[in-house]
Amino acid sequence: MMKDLSLQKILAGIIFIICLCVNAQEPYDSNTYIDKANQLTAKNLDSAIYYLKKGIDYYSAEKDTINLINSLCHLSELYDNVLDYGKSYDGYWNALILADLSNDDISKARIYQELGWLYNSYRKEEESLNYFNRSLKLKKKLVKQKKIKEGYLISNYFALVNCYRTNNDLKMAKVYLDSCQLYVNKTNPNEKSYYVESEKAYYNAVVKGGYNEAHKQLNEAKVFFLKADPSYMTVIYFLIGEVYKLKGDFDESVKYYKESLKFCKMYNKHLGYKLFNYEILSDLYYKKGNYKDAFYFKNKAQELNEKTFGRTSKNNKHLIEIKDKYRLQKEREKSLLRETQIEKLENQKRVGFLQNILMGVVVIFLLMYGILLFRNLRRKHKLEKEKTNEVMALKNRELTASALQLIEKEEFIIKLKENISKRDIIDVDAITRMINSFQNSPGGNWEEFEARFTSINQSFYNNIRKKYPNLGSTDLKLCALVKLGFSSKEMSSLLGITIESVHTSRYRLRKKLNLEKGVNLDSFMSSL
Repeated sequence: MMKDLSLQKILAGIIFIICLCVNAQEPYDSNTYIDKANQLTAKNLDSAIYYLKKGIDYYSAEKDTINLINSLCHLSELYDNVLDYGKSYDGYWNALILADLSNDDISKARIYQELGWLYNSYRKEEESLNYFNRSLKLKKKLVKQKKIKEGYLISNYFALVNCYRTNNDLKMAKVYLDSCQLYVNKTNPNEKSYYVESEKAYYNAVVKGGYNEAHKQLNEAKVFFLKADPSYMTVIYFLIGEVYKLKGDFDESVKYYKESLKFCKMYNKHLGYKLFNYEILSDLYYKKGNYKDAFYFKNKAQELNEKTFGRTSKNNKHLIEIKDKYRLQKEREKSLLRETQIEKLENQKRVGFLQNILMGVVVIFLLMYGILLFRNLRRKHKLEKEKTNEVMALKNRELTASALQLIEKEEFIIKLKENISKRDIIDVDAITRMINSFQNSPGGNWEEFEARFTSINQSFYNNIRKKYPNLGSTDLKLCALVKLGFSSKEMSSLLGITIESVHTSRYRLRKKLNLEKGVNLDSFMSSL
């Protein structure tokens, strides 16, 4: 599978390591177990793995999701560096499940990128680009939300450079390399990123043939990494060897490939470069006619290739089985979620149905109660009104009877006065004074009548004054008498005016009330 490495495949490993180093700048705090593992990685790989596993157990018990994800990612990165891709694969999936459940987008972006590299190791370019782009998209969102800085996008652009080069799309590779430089300039305008400079040097040597400039850039990077990160010299020496090989200086090339192998063994990192170096050294010795060394390195390459990707390799089993735990986990979660949602909807429907029935019963009850209450109030109001009308009618009858008695008294006195005046022998003056002493004047009769009428018909004057404010006092008196059904003669007696004047007053009252000819005045007054 890895037998004939193309230039793009070698670059895949180079950029893989570059991206891992840049990705180490992700916004994660370290912890005691990670620090201890980093100290032991070069000296004792098994002890480094032990401390990372111990940290995973501890943070699982503590339910510290952030540190648990971080420890899983570091362990997976360590397995990846030593070519144990199967364990690295499992670790990243477990970390991704935790990140997804805890809505940790920063961790998800980091893991998406690492999964992209793992798929790339298995030559799954489409899946690799998919995860690289998912990581880039999520990181851009995080940058927009100001949760991470723009500099964290550089590793994603490196990853895309690698994928497009692997697919021989050098035009797109150059586009993303320019993007890397753009963000380096934006985030650190006064400093160089030697990860980016190393990649640019290699690209210029391969595409443009700028070997001298490439050597200059790579030597600057060598000085930097010998102090900052010696383990990365595995990559730098490999790149220098590649440039010498492109120039045709095979002796210098062999020298730097061997230096790359030395640092790879020294720090137990970037072990993927072992295979690259073995393959290239075998080819170079063969071209030089040194078949013994060519066979030696060819045999080393085959052994490592079989161990990493052979039929008995754990990595190859993962590739054949396509062991996508995250996808299966998400499918189970979606299935469970659908079942839960269906059950919830059914419960909601049942509850909603019962609520509708209950609401209907309540509405019907309130409607019936309202109808009964309305009828009861209406009946009560009607009875009270009838009772009030009966009382008023009774009192008005009493008032009418009283008024009629006054009229009869007045008429009796007048007749008595007339009869006495016809007799000469009676002392008329003495009798007249006696009658006048208990005879009320017409005005006095009205005042007594009006007082009793008002006490019985309190709202009558208020209503008629409100509707007809132009009525005078005489008009109001006439209205009261009409309401009680008095005749013109009786009105004349109570008001102290002639019957003809009563008729005239009635006529004027009709005009003021704007009554049409067919409207009965008595009926109109009764309605007020």
